[in-house]
Amino acid sequence: MKKEEKRLTGTFFPHARGFGFVEVEGEEQDFYIPPDMTGGAFFKDQVEIALLGESRGKNREAKILKILKRGCSRLVGTYEKAGHYGFIRPDNTRILKDIFVSGEHSMNAADGYKVVVELTDYGKGGKNPEGKVVEILGDTYQAGVDVLSIVRAYDLEEEFPEKVSEQAKRVAKPVSEADMQGRKDLRKVVMVTIDGEDAKDLDDAVSLTVEEATGNFHLGVHIADVCNYVQENSALDREALKRGTSVYLADRVIPMLPKALSNGMCSLNEGEDRLAVSCLMEIDPAGEIVNYEIVESVIRVDRRMSYTSVKKILEDRDPEEIRQYEALVPMFEKMRELSGILRERRTQRGAVDFEFPETKILLDETGRPLDIQPCERNAANMLIEDFMLAANETVAQHFYWMDMPFVYRVHERPDEDKLQKLTLFISNLGYRMKAVNKRGRRSGNGEVHPKEVQKLLKKIAGTPEEAMISRMTLRSMKQARYSTESSGHFGLACQYYCHFTSPIRRYPDLQIHRIIKDWLRGRLNEEKAAHYRSILDEVAKNSSARERLAKEAERETEKLKKAEYMEERIGEEFSGVVSGITSWGIYVELPNTVEGMIHVSKLPGDYFFYDESACEMRGERTGKVYRLGDQLRVRAVGADRTEKTVDFELAEEWENGKRTSKTGGKQ
Repeated sequence: MKKEEKRLTGTFFPHARGFGFVEVEGEEQDFYIPPDMTGGAFFKDQVEIALLGESRGKNREAKILKILKRGCSRLVGTYEKAGHYGFIRPDNTRILKDIFVSGEHSMNAADGYKVVVELTDYGKGGKNPEGKVVEILGDTYQAGVDVLSIVRAYDLEEEFPEKVSEQAKRVAKPVSEADMQGRKDLRKVVMVTIDGEDAKDLDDAVSLTVEEATGNFHLGVHIADVCNYVQENSALDREALKRGTSVYLADRVIPMLPKALSNGMCSLNEGEDRLAVSCLMEIDPAGEIVNYEIVESVIRVDRRMSYTSVKKILEDRDPEEIRQYEALVPMFEKMRELSGILRERRTQRGAVDFEFPETKILLDETGRPLDIQPCERNAANMLIEDFMLAANETVAQHFYWMDMPFVYRVHERPDEDKLQKLTLFISNLGYRMKAVNKRGRRSGNGEVHPKEVQKLLKKIAGTPEEAMISRMTLRSMKQARYSTESSGHFGLACQYYCHFTSPIRRYPDLQIHRIIKDWLRGRLNEEKAAHYRSILDEVAKNSSARERLAKEAERETEKLKKAEYMEERIGEEFSGVVSGITSWGIYVELPNTVEGMIHVSKLPGDYFFYDESACEMRGERTGKVYRLGDQLRVRAVGADRTEKTVDFELAEEWENGKRTSKTGGKQ
């Protein structure tokens, strides 16, 4: 009989084969739950588990003792009519059983329609769960229903409660003389916003001058003073805390704040007076911040710039663009100079920079994807990124040394197990990373400094294995999160970091602005500090959870639109690189960032098996190997927007830059 150990609580995630895993906060590995020990738990239930004295691979075994809280009360799926009743096939493939719906609880949904179902019974003893339809979203292939299904599945609120919307309209008043009292007037300082062409929530502006005598840069990062309009514990504030973040989906934005604020009075629109919180930094030619000031300000943006325009000026040297923004060009050139200095300084201390392109999906008016493109970073993107990082670090360090309650952005060191796996993997390819054990000596195990990761990425730049090792390295990293403790940011190789620059779309930034303003106005007494200490842990925890949920929804929408895009390209051939390998197949990513899978059974000429230690797919008889980063020629053979998947088969392979047909021989 298996011996029980201590009890823990966590979140249950079922597997299609009947077993499941429980994720426990603070534990590096999930706990394996055998099929006969799930205790009737459903997807995302909060459960209490007892550890058993056995392990399954890397995962310790446990059994579920009791369900503490149901984690899923509503879900989205496709209604399938069956006479006088029906079943709902959940969109979420981790929900293993269809949901039974009686005729009286179907809302007369048509066969094949997307619906939202509220669970009334979770099913026991092999019975299906039961529920009632509470909303009909529409035909599966009706325009907009696909993304709406994801919005509902992730419980994202598109509409604001009437009380919140009305409050936003009431407070969104033009800046008055009274509003400006006590603020630093920066309206005569030349400043710009630099954003994407379609951005509407412009929450940061930048300014730059250079001191002739010293060569020092005077950089201003000016952030919309959102908390001037969103008072703590108001209806607006409670709604913003609940949402945690704005969500950017392929065909819509679900903002954290109503548009009267996010696109209105809190957006730093060109030529309009706006209230701001400014971080004014003096930076020497070596990139060191030698002086700074954090102030409440009133600003007026001179020009709204786009990344495209600034790129044309700085990289393309476009004569027409330079002529149009002639007065601003010298400032942009100095901005690029400072950006390079700041970036080099971060590089010197060991900051890690993964340059995987983001995806831009172009849709028509019905939401159908017309094109998918990689969105590469350019000089304009990078200078804004560099300036925001400088402001975020400055603000975080200031409040850390003041020993104030605060919300930091932290990124812990990688898990030791993942790091060991990575170092073993890269050593097989002739690369190495130095680690330091607890006694401070170099060793094969222990902690790795971010500079070692950075060195590795530099070594592999331009090599055939660059994509492979970069992805493996990224997967060994932990996820950044919010915390009231400044435990450091591994990726940025810095001790103090926070999110200060986007209070329109991130709640932690809004919370930080409140603390800053209380300090500036002399209100951050012990009573106020005690208040912040009592709430900030929950703010950090909720904001981290909402950020993860938003990212999941954004990824799901992206995968959906990529699958829809590929539906119209079945039979077409593409060049791509191997981006992932599992026991069931190899994943291939196209230059436009679409990723699809070649099932292991579709790999020709041999029986292939997955060698986990080498992270490669190997032919049993021929020894043919597929590795991460390999170039392949593939043909699209299937795409399913419901499952959000794309299927490929091999068309041709590429070896050493030359084509090889599937039947062999150079072409």
